[in-house]
Amino acid sequence: MNIGDNIKKFRELKNIPREQLASELGLSVSGYSKIERGEIDLTVSRVQEIAQILEVDVSQILNFDATQVFNISNNHLVQSNIAPKAGSMNFIKDDYKEKYIKMLEAEVERLKNLCGEK
Repeated sequence: MNIGDNIKKFRELKNIPREQLASELGLSVSGYSKIERGEIDLTVSRVQEIAQILEVDVSQILNFDATQVFNISNNHLVQSNIAPKAGSMNFIKDDYKEKYIKMLEAEVERLKNLCGEK
């Protein structure tokens, strides 16, 4: 498990530049990049600070799962092992799915504009 990869995934999903997150953490961009590459051991308080900035739970950073982003309805593990939390998981999946769709739509628009300019 690489917590840095998980942090990077959430940062990208939320369309937050590395520079912004580094600034909010009081780090240089290169220092923050070391976190994403897993070159720095993070303290619990630092993970909590990052989670707060990314507006996610610490548990989501520690246990990032694609089912939080994409609605994988036929996944037996998701359906059987977390059934008591199904309502809250659907909200999480739908929330990230919606944000991911918006991010993709913005990227499509940016690429269309780029192609139109040439």
